Amino acid sequence: MRKNITCIFIASVFLAQAQAQTDTLKIKSLQEVVVTASRLTESILVSPVSVQKINRQAIALSPALSFFDALENAQGIHMITPSLGFRVLNARGFFNTTNVRFAQLVDGMDMQSPHIGGAIGNALGPTDLDIDNIEILPGTASALYGMNTVNGLANFFTKNPFTSEGLSIQQKTAINHLNDPYSNVKPFSETTLRFAKVVSTQWAFKVNAAFTKGYDWIASDQTELNGSANRSTNLFGADNPAQDPVNGYGNESSNRRTISLAGRNYVVARTGYQEMDVVQYNLQNVKTDAAIYYKVAQDAMLTYSYHFSELDNVYQRANRFRLQDYRLQQHALQYHSKSVQAKLYINSENTGRSYNLRSMAENMDRSYKLDNVWYTDFTSGFNQSVLAGATVADALRQARTVADAGRYQPGTPAFKEQLAKLQDINNWDVGAALRVKASLVHGELQVNLTENYLQSLKTNYDLDLLTGADHRTYIIVPDGNYFINPEPGQEGKNINYSKTGGFISVSKGLFKSKLKLGAILRADKNDYFSATFNPRFSAVYSPVHNHNVRASFQSGYRFPSIFEAYSNVNSGGIKRVGGLPVMSNGIFENAWLATSITAFQTAVLADINQAGLTQAAAIEKYKGLLRKNPYTYLKPEHARTWEAGYKGLFFTNSLYVNADAYLSRFSNFIAQANMNVPNSTNEATIPADLYTRTTQSPYRMYTNSQSIINNFGFSAGLNYKSKKDWIVSANTTFSKLRNTENQDGLEDGFNTPKWIYNISVSKTNLAKNMDATLGYRWQSKYLSQTFLVSGQVPSYCSLDAQLNYHVPVTKLIIKVGATNALNHYYNSFLGGPATGGMYYVSIIYGIKN
Repeated sequence: MRKNITCIFIASVFLAQAQAQTDTLKIKSLQEVVVTASRLTESILVSPVSVQKINRQAIALSPALSFFDALENAQGIHMITPSLGFRVLNARGFFNTTNVRFAQLVDGMDMQSPHIGGAIGNALGPTDLDIDNIEILPGTASALYGMNTVNGLANFFTKNPFTSEGLSIQQKTAINHLNDPYSNVKPFSETTLRFAKVVSTQWAFKVNAAFTKGYDWIASDQTELNGSANRSTNLFGADNPAQDPVNGYGNESSNRRTISLAGRNYVVARTGYQEMDVVQYNLQNVKTDAAIYYKVAQDAMLTYSYHFSELDNVYQRANRFRLQDYRLQQHALQYHSKSVQAKLYINSENTGRSYNLRSMAENMDRSYKLDNVWYTDFTSGFNQSVLAGATVADALRQARTVADAGRYQPGTPAFKEQLAKLQDINNWDVGAALRVKASLVHGELQVNLTENYLQSLKTNYDLDLLTGADHRTYIIVPDGNYFINPEPGQEGKNINYSKTGGFISVSKGLFKSKLKLGAILRADKNDYFSATFNPRFSAVYSPVHNHNVRASFQSGYRFPSIFEAYSNVNSGGIKRVGGLPVMSNGIFENAWLATSITAFQTAVLADINQAGLTQAAAIEKYKGLLRKNPYTYLKPEHARTWEAGYKGLFFTNSLYVNADAYLSRFSNFIAQANMNVPNSTNEATIPADLYTRTTQSPYRMYTNSQSIINNFGFSAGLNYKSKKDWIVSANTTFSKLRNTENQDGLEDGFNTPKWIYNISVSKTNLAKNMDATLGYRWQSKYLSQTFLVSGQVPSYCSLDAQLNYHVPVTKLIIKVGATNALNHYYNSFLGGPATGGMYYVSIIYGIKN
């Protein structure tokens, strides 16, 4: 609480000073055009749905380390930090570290990593020197985009070499890990270059490159996940032989057994390793892009672009991964005119020498001693210690020392050699490699029929008519571990997974364009599912030009991602299988819910140890706790959203106000369920099978929640600029999960703070050629639910600041700044790293803002 008070106090003092020195609230707010919300050029004020616009000046004044990091302060946005080099955007709830419900586009092209189903931060996106502006649509955008944008999208627009020519260089130098108990202070460096040249009146090109090097944030949460495993024997804390800290791996459920020792049953886990033991936190990212522009006509442009990125950092799904030599590429061809837009692009990925941290820890243990041998040695060591007079707790500790004899010790040459060996074994039963090659091919065409072809409709009836179509095919190379081709006779051949869609959009102005009505109908067809239809209906009323009220309803379907559809991987002793019938035939029908099995095993263990029942008697007593799996094969997820909002300008266009409220309703929510299949189909022996780990097979299945899930929220923002060059922005976001109907508890975690506040104060010309910004962010605590860990994420605040100086008579800008300047370490989600302060100096040459 003291940390939050400190942040609030400092931010309040600065804000009070800003307001005291401002005579009026006269702010200039440009009515910038937006294209993302309707795929038409229009004023941001009359957009039919909520849209946030971040322009180049806002980016330049932001104290964030990069333009991408600055999005955390945008209205309606929630961001988490799985890695210093990998931050994840979301809006309106249902958030996890692989956000397949929120899309990131660059100049209208999806930048996702194909097998992951979402973008890896800004790995394939633009650099700080090439970003022009950003448009963010929080909420469903499926009617126009159709590519699983049920939570929204961000569209990054880059600079055109015809209008932004020349050489720009940026060097960022920073330090982090101050007062980090697990690391010394570490340097951070990022070098960025942009060169753009107009060759002739028709030809131009640009080249961008960035090299980033640093030391990643460290995940070291020691919160105990299995503290009650030996409650029946009164062993807790350091005495509990089944300890499982959040960021310790190799001691999870699949690495535990219930063993009989001295007439009692104990749950015992293998020793495992800390995350820091099995991963190098060195971060290195290289990315580059190049584009050639050709003016076909005065208002028509043909562009070819190429993007490349190679990553070394940490990524998180249900487990955490080290991405190493991970490569992403995109080739793209685009044509743009007033009436026609066409795109064809290919994204490809190669995971290089990446590996699973949990599998690495598990198989590091098993590669020196198999589980059966380890537990035999543990039992022998326990018995010897008890005979020597040791207490039960001491005997358990001494037994572990005996069983761990010969174990690879972190940091030793033998440990490093074995880690490198396991890193190249593409089988998570014995190794840890992540070896995936995947691509997506996307083509789309959009035609504005009233721009050139049916102009009379626009002229005579104030009517806009837009239509478009797109096709996408994912291509996965089966690796035999992560993906297999399940089709009979196609073993070893590439997996193709396709979707085709199209839309038609009509908008009509009434009452001298004071009222604008819009309707969109979209249809999409996926290989494995029937056609879906996504409508959007909207109305914008503008009684006067600067005040606009809007309302809309839209529907969106989300098809399963490649991983949700086709995964076939053994992760920590649990088989994770895609939910398509071709992948999981027979599993759903024969499975029992893992939650009920855990409750059953706990009850049986308690009566064996405390009531003296035999194992057979306890199983018979509690077999009624077991529940058959009620879930089945995947269907598309469906979201329906009602939204209303207001945008307006006050005080001679000085104060900009933006507010929106929404209600979303999800059905067939795609989530995961843990279930186990007993080895026997004999009803009489199934309870005994489900008590013993070795007589059942655990699965984590992608399926659909049976709940109808509702969430609602609102956001509001103010932005104003005085004649004395003070800029003050403030926004708040509220998000809440409503009670579900037909609740089954399967839906993915909402994983979203109820409240988020952002305040920033900027002063241009604070002194001659000098600008400054102070920013403050606070978010409330929230319940984080993932398959790695569930619990409360504490509230936290962050205070950011920057000061930049434009060196006279040069093209140099020197910027000094800090994010989380007070260096109060916080976790943005459970299971991830603790984020501390980042203190930087940036020198920019040649840029014009």
